Amino acid sequence: MENEDPFIVRVGTFFMIMGGAAFILFVTSDIAGQVDFDYLFAAMLLIFIGWVFRRNKPPPPPAGRFESFRKMRNRKK
Repeated sequence: MENEDPFIVRVGTFFMIMGGAAFILFVTSDIAGQVDFDYLFAAMLLIFIGWVFRRNKPPPPPAGRFESFRKMRNRKK
């Protein structure tokens, strides 16, 4: 299985994963009783940057799984 995504989209995915990890660190610091908001701000920044990079990804082609239902519905109309 080969990944056809452009490099910038993969970088965006990496930033989003790192933002999720920073958010998990923020939650664990909150549970530990020593809240560190730097993790929260880093998570928000990384997820935003990742979203900006990933929004250029083209949508996947339609799978056509329910094409027969769509044809039947159009015939009735």
